[in-house]
Amino acid sequence: MKAIVVGAGFGGLTAAVGLFQRGWDVTVVERAAELRPVGSGLAVAPNGLRALDTLGVGDAVRKLAAFQGDAAVTRSDGRVIARTASKAMIRRFGDAVIPATRSSVMDVLTALLPADVFMLGVAAQGVEAGSASQRPRLLTDSGPLEADLIVAADGVNSALRKTLFPEHPGPVYSGITAWRLLVPTPAGDFLPGEVWDGGRVFGITPLADGRTYAYAADHSEPGVVYPDEKAELLRRFGGWHFPVPQLIAAADPETVLHNDIYEIAEPLPAYHRGVVAILGDAAHAMTPHLGQGANQAMEDGVTLAALVGPAKSSVEVVTALARYTALRAPRGADMVRRSHRMGALTQSTSRPKAALRNLAMGLAGRLVPDLALRAMDPVVAWQPPQ
Repeated sequence: MKAIVVGAGFGGLTAAVGLFQRGWDVTVVERAAELRPVGSGLAVAPNGLRALDTLGVGDAVRKLAAFQGDAAVTRSDGRVIARTASKAMIRRFGDAVIPATRSSVMDVLTALLPADVFMLGVAAQGVEAGSASQRPRLLTDSGPLEADLIVAADGVNSALRKTLFPEHPGPVYSGITAWRLLVPTPAGDFLPGEVWDGGRVFGITPLADGRTYAYAADHSEPGVVYPDEKAELLRRFGGWHFPVPQLIAAADPETVLHNDIYEIAEPLPAYHRGVVAILGDAAHAMTPHLGQGANQAMEDGVTLAALVGPAKSSVEVVTALARYTALRAPRGADMVRRSHRMGALTQSTSRPKAALRNLAMGLAGRLVPDLALRAMDPVVAWQPPQ
């Protein structure tokens, strides 16, 4: 059986590896001329690690962990709102969150595939969905390609989604713009975690290689480009507590990434059409407030491979894709909603609401220490399909 995977992000790579390990002939079509990650860092949550375990590389990613201590949510003046402990997360979920660079996790995945499966510098333009009696065809700028299964993992602005679901409105702007940077970790004591204040968020995540992955988010009109992104970050966050201004000051202006955040607010009617599956941001782009974008894509990829992998005919593939939609579409839509709600909570611009939020979180942390972890059960307690 032959599969074509469009897109070499985390969802596309996990699907490709899972199918390849089950004996499929896999081709990964990627529009970029070389394999490179989009973005700086990510947090691999316990559910993402379980997905990687099914491919045999969960432990390789666990080794990327930089710290196993406390993290905190603080205000811009340094006052602690709430704390979390990785040991408590490990007791509840079996793993802590592993912060890593995107490139390091992509390297782990790409190492599981032969180099000749990648068709680089080829842009997908559309798809013919096919059926149980007709193979699907991928339309590219290098000509059409046929397979027994096509996987649309081509991101938030997916060309294949537009072909498969032309009636769907597509991604919408969330109202949030974000910056990401990788910088040397400054000397001095600080708590990893997030800083919340005035509708703005700044995240601090030390990595194992001596650098820190930092991210920032604020409300903005879409499409605004700043001539000096580093200066803009200092304007918005330069007065916050250590090490926020120090991290920004250490950034190379050329490497600061800035992009508006879009989400699939209206759920897709299905995660497949004909003999084409859709996954990752192409299916359920979400805001980053739960840190679940890459983790959900990896869940999609290993679930698709587990369900479709045993198929020996087009009829069996179509049946498996219906099961894939039944499992993944409700969860994907739920994660989009949860991420949006978390964004509304963390980035509220109302001072009274923010004060009430901070008070409630502080009291909950003292009275019911594991309350925040309980709330994460629906997000990270996922188990791969058998």
